[in-house]
Amino acid sequence: MGLLDFFSKDKKDNLDKGLSKTKENVFSKLTRVVAGKSKVDEAILDDLEEVLITSDVGVETTLKIISRIEKRIARDKYLDSKELSAILREEIATLLTGNDMEELCDFELPEGNKPYVIMVVGVNGVGKTTTIGKLAYHYKKNGKNVYLGAADTFRAAAVEQLTIWSERVGAPIIKQKMGADPASVAYDTLSSAVANHADVVIIDTAGRLHNKINLMNELTKIKNVMKKMVANAPHEVLLILDGSTGQNAFEQARQFTAATEVTALAITKLDGTAKGGVVIGISDQMHVPVKYIGLGEGLEDLQVFRKREFVNSLFGG
Repeated sequence: MGLLDFFSKDKKDNLDKGLSKTKENVFSKLTRVVAGKSKVDEAILDDLEEVLITSDVGVETTLKIISRIEKRIARDKYLDSKELSAILREEIATLLTGNDMEELCDFELPEGNKPYVIMVVGVNGVGKTTTIGKLAYHYKKNGKNVYLGAADTFRAAAVEQLTIWSERVGAPIIKQKMGADPASVAYDTLSSAVANHADVVIIDTAGRLHNKINLMNELTKIKNVMKKMVANAPHEVLLILDGSTGQNAFEQARQFTAATEVTALAITKLDGTAKGGVVIGISDQMHVPVKYIGLGEGLEDLQVFRKREFVNSLFGG
C-alpha cells in the first residue's frame, strides 16, 4: 500500500492551506532573490540566507543549508537558479529529523506496549490541551480505548478544558482536586487504564516554565510513578510548541529537552503564521522528530507530520 492510499487529497489540501502564509512569505522572497538571475552566485546565496533566517528557520540551520548548497555548486560547477527550489527541497528534507511516517497509517500505535503511555509537556498557551483532545479523537476514531490523565493540577482551567475534551471525544478522564500531586494523578490514571484494558493513555502535565531543576524533578517523579504501573512508561514524551512564536519556540524546546527526555514534537498553530520555517530549524537543532503539526481548530486539523509532503507543500509541488 503506497503513500497515496494513506495521504488523502483532503489532507494534502489542508496541509497546503495551513502552510499558505509561510509558503507565500518564503516564495515571495525567493522570487525576488532569483529574479533575472541565470545562475546561483554568492549574491543569491547571501539573499537566500536572509530569506531563510527571516522565515524563522534559524541561524544555525540556515548556515548548514547554505553550506550544503555551496558544496553542490563546487561539485557541479554551474547551478541554474531554476534548480534552486529543487535543491532546497532535497536539503531541507534531509535536515528534517525523521520519524519517517511516509509508509505508516495515521495515528498508528507501536506494537508491544499496552497501554501505550504518552506524557505531554509544554508551556501554557501553546495548544497543549487542544492537541491532547485531538489526539484522543484520532485514536478513538481508529477504534482505540483511550484514557486521559489531568496531571496539570496547578491550573484549574487546564483540568476543566481537558474534561470538556474528554466529554467531546468520549474518552474517560482521571482527575483530582486542584493542587493535588501530579504523580498521584498519573498513577491513578494508569491504574484505571490497566484495569479497563486501555490501548493508549495521554497524561497532561503542568505548563510552567519554572526553574529547570524543579521542572526536571517534577517530570522525573511522574515518570518514575508511571513505571510502577506500566513497564517502560512513558513510551513517548511529546513536547507541544506554538509555531507562531517563531524563535521563542526554540527556547522552549531547549528548556524542555534539557529538563526531560523529549522523544517527539507537535508544532501547533501553523495555519495562522508565516513562521512555518521554525519546523525545519527545531527539528534540525533539537534532533527530535516532529510527529504532528496543527493546522487549524478542527478535529481533523492535527496531522501526522510527513517531511516530504511538508517540504513539497512549502515549495509548491
